[in-house]
Amino acid sequence: MAHTYGTDEWDKAYQEYVANRLASESQPYIYFTPEWVTLYEKAVREDAKYKEVAKAWEGSVVLHIQAKPEYGLVQDTYLFMDLWHGDCKYMKIVPSEVGKNGDFVITGTIDRWIMVGKKQLDTVKGMMQGKLKLKGDLPTIVRNVQAAMRLVDLSSDVGGKYPDELSPDEVESLGKTMTEMDEQFGMA
Repeated sequence: MAHTYGTDEWDKAYQEYVANRLASESQPYIYFTPEWVTLYEKAVREDAKYKEVAKAWEGSVVLHIQAKPEYGLVQDTYLFMDLWHGDCKYMKIVPSEVGKNGDFVITGTIDRWIMVGKKQLDTVKGMMQGKLKLKGDLPTIVRNVQAAMRLVDLSSDVGGKYPDELSPDEVESLGKTMTEMDEQFGMA
């Protein structure tokens, strides 16, 4: 039975889960896995340039990565970033009902997110062109485009393996990880 999101029990279990994965998985980590998110969070928190360009930013940003089972993404994933005036309070993968209610939710296929990560698709242009869907105020994001661009730069700097680069064994392992996270943390 899954832990209830928003409780101390959920937070403690999630932190233990991530710590175990950091200890057991080898780098480079797969994009959008809990261990990759931990490295990304650290990079954002420690980045002086992000702190400067995001001073005016207020609100949570959720990256909604749509499922693609052939890549091991057996369910939609919601990466919640609690961002406030240049600070990153936290980043974590959250249940869908939490992710869907972020201040700004940007939805795309994993193929689109891979293009963003490889800097083949600008996030803001992608939203304006309908390649990424936004729930939230686009003019707010446009006013803070440097902060959005820095987040993309940092995700690229963290590096990792994109789901389309995985071996069949890695795809199977990622699928098991996602199923396990759903069972423990109610992700679906």
